[in-house]
Amino acid sequence: MAQAKIQAKMTEAACSKFSRTLSMADRSGRLLESLDQLETRVETLREAASAMEQERECILEMIQSIQNSQDMRNISSGEREELDLTANRLMGRTLSVEISVGTIRNSQQEEALRKATSIIDEIVKKLLNDMDGGRHQLLALHAACVTEAPPVPIDQKFQAIVISCALEDQKKIKRRLETLLRNVENAEKNIKIMDHQKLETPQANGSH
Repeated sequence: MAQAKIQAKMTEAACSKFSRTLSMADRSGRLLESLDQLETRVETLREAASAMEQERECILEMIQSIQNSQDMRNISSGEREELDLTANRLMGRTLSVEISVGTIRNSQQEEALRKATSIIDEIVKKLLNDMDGGRHQLLALHAACVTEAPPVPIDQKFQAIVISCALEDQKKIKRRLETLLRNVENAEKNIKIMDHQKLETPQANGSH
């Protein structure tokens, strides 16, 4: 009789332990599922913030493009002043929107980003003195950031540096180069337009 009671107690204890184990596993599973769902939301949040960051950059670039456009030069000074005030107001409101998406990097990625940024900064400094040469250098750097075969030579050294950067930094480096190339292209167009007008002026005066 006593043996039977002991056996029953052992069985009960075993079942109880087994039930607690299942309960802990179930609880752990639910927590893991919640964290998985939150991870998806975190990534969605980061993507949304990154998209907003890009939209901010795009708006700023468009405002600057309008301010520096040929159309702005072809209107009266009074109208230009009014439009400049509006553009500056929009610029200020856009700059008041602060968006920051941090990137987690290891020491190697930190160093790679520093090197890539330094290379681009050096080219930007030389743009005013040699815009055409700077544009070709920027094209070679941009070619190092694209997956498809580019129509221009690739800067192999820069490509090795970019590959060592964090994925988010690689995207930002590519976007920066694209923005710089657009700015250089617009600047070259404006210079050609202004130079053309300068050349046309004597002919116009001579025709009167």
